Amino acid sequence: MLPEGFTARMQTLLQEEYDAFQASYDRPRNVGLRMNPLKNAAAPEGFGLMSVPWCKTGFYYDPETRPGLSALHEAGLYYLQEPSAMAPAMLLDARPGETVLDLCAAPGGKTTQIAGGLQGKGLLVCSEINPKRAQILSQNVERLGIANALVLNEHPKNLEKRFAAFFDKILVDAPCSGEGMFRKEEAAVTDWSEQTVSMCADRQLEILRSAAKMLKPGGTMVYSTCTFSPQENEGAISAFLHDAPDFSIEKIDCPWFCPGRPDWIENPAPGIENTFRLWPHKLRGEGHFAAVLKKSGTPEDPFYKTESSQKMPKELTGFCRDAGITLPQGLLIAFGERLFLAPENLPELKGLKVLRAGLELGSLLKNRFEPAHALSHWLQEAASMADFAPDDPLIRKYMAGEAIPGGQVGWTLVRVGGIPLGWAKGSGGQLKNHYPKGLRRV
Repeated sequence: MLPEGFTARMQTLLQEEYDAFQASYDRPRNVGLRMNPLKNAAAPEGFGLMSVPWCKTGFYYDPETRPGLSALHEAGLYYLQEPSAMAPAMLLDARPGETVLDLCAAPGGKTTQIAGGLQGKGLLVCSEINPKRAQILSQNVERLGIANALVLNEHPKNLEKRFAAFFDKILVDAPCSGEGMFRKEEAAVTDWSEQTVSMCADRQLEILRSAAKMLKPGGTMVYSTCTFSPQENEGAISAFLHDAPDFSIEKIDCPWFCPGRPDWIENPAPGIENTFRLWPHKLRGEGHFAAVLKKSGTPEDPFYKTESSQKMPKELTGFCRDAGITLPQGLLIAFGERLFLAPENLPELKGLKVLRAGLELGSLLKNRFEPAHALSHWLQEAASMADFAPDDPLIRKYMAGEAIPGGQVGWTLVRVGGIPLGWAKGSGGQLKNHYPKGLRRV
């Protein structure tokens, strides 16, 4: 049952289109997955995949096939994502070598999509203010094998002090009243109110203003929500632009989407019709809003203090030699016994709540090195590997934490369908399980 205030507003706004909009709630929900280009693998068969028009790596899937239960999902071959939510990162269009911020990043769908565009080159800073959601974000960054991401648990106000005019591109997928999530989450329906809409609009404007300070002159910022509320969409963008004369709405050709509605708000900013609305009765998606904003001026490289690299310990060097691994260029950073390889020119981390600083390599333990699960997901291959098909019963045993048979000796990369899934250690005809306890499926 949709909230009464919501349906009354939508009837007023959509008029003759309202019946089609209402009917969209009676159709099956659209579900999608997005392939991870960092894995360099083809889309899997058996899920009834059909392309999402606005995302070259996106597909609709048959919900009865349940791809989330496949070991290929745990190996990071794809990310389950609602199809219209693939639009904002597509509009941001991150390119290799750029410096990008995902400011409201959990659970990680848009972060991982941006990372695919960067192709491991450049720096991706992704931050989430909620600690529990930030942990989920970090886990998804790990699962998809992303090596150039700095995962933070920070408030935008804290970040704007550290990253003034720092980023080439910024995505603000703002917390909102969630009207596009009504079919997916019952809590979105029960928590909705006009007061919530107003509160979200105020918060969105505050986040936009913080993000604006972190964008380089000449940079691009995409603002998006999963709500239909004009106050949170055209209204938030107009309020921001009225106080930010150095920003303007960029006109982009996206024939799949509908234009924004300047007639639905008071005092619309110039170009509001060039924002985007994704309607569930006009495309196969649950609904979204997006605006592409351009900051005037000429880009300049910011001056900032960088992290320094530590010396490579002999235990890590020996492990890489034995495992046949060549690490990329980067900064070696230690958090206690945990070692990370961070992107070069990483800003100083002191004073930031860091969950992940690039690629976690592993832990230095009493003169030995133990590889991290994250390292297995970044790799494509290693000197010792054990390969299994996705439907092999041994993969289920491995994911349950059991030892599996194998003649390999030493650290071994367990792969499913050619995609690394985790580590095992071979000895005596057995592969001792090193799949993380928190990920195991009983």
